Amino acid sequence: MKINKLSIVIPAYNESRTIHLILDKIKAVKLIDDIEKEVIIVNDCSKDDTEGAINNYYQQNPDLNIQYYKHEVNKGKGAALHTGIAHATGDYTIIQDADLEYDPHEYNDLLKPICNGFADVVYGSRFMGSNPHRILFFWHTIGNRWLTFASNMFSNMNLTDMETCYKLFDTKLIQSIKLTEQRFGFEPEVTIKLSRVPNLRLYEVGISYYGRTYDEGKKIGWKDGVRAIYCILKYGLFKAK
Repeated sequence: MKINKLSIVIPAYNESRTIHLILDKIKAVKLIDDIEKEVIIVNDCSKDDTEGAINNYYQQNPDLNIQYYKHEVNKGKGAALHTGIAHATGDYTIIQDADLEYDPHEYNDLLKPICNGFADVVYGSRFMGSNPHRILFFWHTIGNRWLTFASNMFSNMNLTDMETCYKLFDTKLIQSIKLTEQRFGFEPEVTIKLSRVPNLRLYEVGISYYGRTYDEGKKIGWKDGVRAIYCILKYGLFKAK
């Protein structure tokens, strides 16, 4: 399958220290089949100088196609993703966090099942394969696996990492799905709603994970895990739209 452009959606909140580093990594990646890159950054009303860092990077790197959008009030990661996805013009869209937990050099690994004609959606799994994986929080890992298990029960899929950042979608497909979750509930909502798409071909590939501690800027917490459980029940058991 021929892909002309990949949209890379980056939700950003207080990432002034790392946003330029992740953009450097994205710029350095040469995509297979000479696929063009479109970087869509959504600043979710950061309280630091994330906007200044983005503007400075854009001025110094005019050859990288960067589209910038800003929320005037903080709405959450899911809301930032909604904005970015709505503005995507690529054939496919991938989600990229603004920190350094995920490696853009692995985009091609996610693209291969699509370019080879096998997949419509590809998830990058932190729990598959032999890629580097930073050892961090035991209970986070248990929580991630339990949420994936619960999601699989209602979606009838056998994913290993529902909560992964790296999700690669057919752009028209993801834009056609009504998404409402404003924060980290995006992950179970989009996964369960994708599971209802007729004849959807969803693949997983193993990816690296360079996780952050809370001191290093990690934002997700136990309240987001509770919300994820609520979302799994809401969209899986009660089939909310």
